[in-house]
Amino acid sequence: QVQLVESGGGLVQAGGSLRLSCAASGSTFSINAINAMGWYRQAPGKQRELVAVIRSGGSTNYADSVKGRFNISRDIAKNTVYLQMNSLKSEDTAVYYCNCNADLGFFGVRDYWGQGTQVTVSA
Repeated sequence: QVQLVESGGGLVQAGGSLRLSCAASGSTFSINAINAMGWYRQAPGKQRELVAVIRSGGSTNYADSVKGRFNISRDIAKNTVYLQMNSLKSEDTAVYYCNCNADLGFFGVRDYWGQGTQVTVSA
């Protein structure tokens, strides 16, 4: 119902920056039902963790490990969320997943996931 397409991952040196984007598409009904969009990441041998989220009202939350370095933003007209990652560290290496949460009313609350994009930070 909602498709999420991620881009912007890649290889970067420590201290560098990357900007991830996630574009949501689907029916107008589905797009209008989105409560929040965010980014998760999963490193090898570790649990998937929430990195950042932005809600429909504009409020944001960040994992402690990325506060002050990462910034999540949105372009409502383009149904797109961005994750600006600065001062990257080797421990930021992970597969990053875009997520959206949609409240479909009678049809329930659903989560949708992007395909994942690899971010690798080298020394």
